[in-house]
Amino acid sequence: MTATTIKVDHVVRDRLKAQAAAAHRTLGEHLACLADAADRETRFDALRTAVASSPPPVLAGWTRETEAWELGELRGR
Repeated sequence: MTATTIKVDHVVRDRLKAQAAAAHRTLGEHLACLADAADRETRFDALRTAVASSPPPVLAGWTRETEAWELGELRGR
């Protein structure tokens, strides 16, 4: 791994260091977790957009199937 230096305001640095310490992570590990969380949120935003733009019949079918899974009706198939 190659280390690098980034410029951040000392207040932000201190906040990040405190968050990392509270989570028992190094600052680098904490920054990686923050980047992973941002990537995950981007994927969920894309999913929400795709679901919202689905035609009503497709969305209705998805809703029925999801409800069936939640009720356990599709287990074992």
